[in-house]
Amino acid sequence: MRLLVTRPMTARATQAIRDRFDATFRDNTPLSESEAAAALRDYDAIMPTLGDAFTATAFADQPRCRILANFGAGYNHIDTAAAKAAGVVVTNTPDVVTDATADIAVMLILMTLRRASEGERILRAGQWTGWNPTQLLGGHATSRTLGIVGMGRIGQAIARRCHYGFGMDVMFFNRSTVAGLDFPARQIGGLEAMLEQADVAVLAVPGGAGTRHLIGAAQLAALGPRGYLVNIARGDVVDEAALIQALQDGVIAGAGLDVYEREPLVPQGLLDAPNATLLPHLGTATDDTRTAMALRALDNLIAFAEGRDPHDPLN
Repeated sequence: MRLLVTRPMTARATQAIRDRFDATFRDNTPLSESEAAAALRDYDAIMPTLGDAFTATAFADQPRCRILANFGAGYNHIDTAAAKAAGVVVTNTPDVVTDATADIAVMLILMTLRRASEGERILRAGQWTGWNPTQLLGGHATSRTLGIVGMGRIGQAIARRCHYGFGMDVMFFNRSTVAGLDFPARQIGGLEAMLEQADVAVLAVPGGAGTRHLIGAAQLAALGPRGYLVNIARGDVVDEAALIQALQDGVIAGAGLDVYEREPLVPQGLLDAPNATLLPHLGTATDDTRTAMALRALDNLIAFAEGRDPHDPLN
């Protein structure tokens, strides 16, 4: 099988992939729609990732490719229905991303509440004049109320860290009923109702049409001037223009973001906002996690190549 890997991988992952397949590795440039279409015509299998434009149009011609083994849990860059119609299996890499992503969420909660990135900017600019009792006063995470939007694997991992680590009172909004949790948490029936009660709201939902702009002006107003928003999900879950306005007008206290609506573009309004903590999509950025993601995708490819069902089918 000729395999296209659309991004460079860790050294360990690269060796494992080369040991098993005739693999071509691209650079760090996402595939455009036309490039995705060409790849589907030229390769037997593809390991794509975030930003690669596997749209319905890309699948329009009968593809040679039979499987997209996505590198990552999120797959809103792939039209899975169009892939299925074209006879292309799609898989992803759940589980292995959970802990690293949950860790980033906790880091953003702490950085945002304690104004850490704002303080670092002042220090690096040579504007720090020394300690004083009222400088950069932030808030505690301990004993605050945490509202999680999306109580899947990652949402639950965040909740455990925050409840057991900081004694946070956990509540959550989820479109389906979630039972059997191994930590105390209250499910709230309405998104705005949950946001009104939260000190910190963390977004942990999948991307895609169903969650696009789930958080807009009305939801930010519900979170309120003492509330903080943290997004480690997908950038388009938040209406970025509404968020910028809310940060500028004090509608919410602050935001911690690892993802953006039009990555890698980050609007100037976010860059200029002192109450925004911004990370360059670091959610799974550890060598161990990125290697595990690649090996999980590789396992799906091997299963398919050997005539077995892949472990993580999406369509």
